[in-house]
Amino acid sequence: MIPLINYLMIGAILFALGLVGIIINRRNLIILLMCIELMLLAVNTNFIAFAQYFKNTSGEVFVFFILTVAAVEAAIGLAILVLLYRRRGTISVQEMNTLKG
Repeated sequence: MIPLINYLMIGAILFALGLVGIIINRRNLIILLMCIELMLLAVNTNFIAFAQYFKNTSGEVFVFFILTVAAVEAAIGLAILVLLYRRRGTISVQEMNTLKG
């Protein structure tokens, strides 16, 4: 049996990598979306770890809802990025400061 602290450390490392990716890379929107997804994966890892530790399935059920929201967020985010790329020719964050209709 793997101790709970190992899962929590993996979750903390994944969350920190996602946070560092957001802080360091502010140029590419696709990488920002990937970092957000990495942070959601870290939270899901912690939910699963605590659900197994406390022998409760509510954490596992909550993970399914988070994964559903993450999939929808990724699909909508990528669709918006494709439209922005078609209009402006770039997906650089610095170029997206004027999103007027």
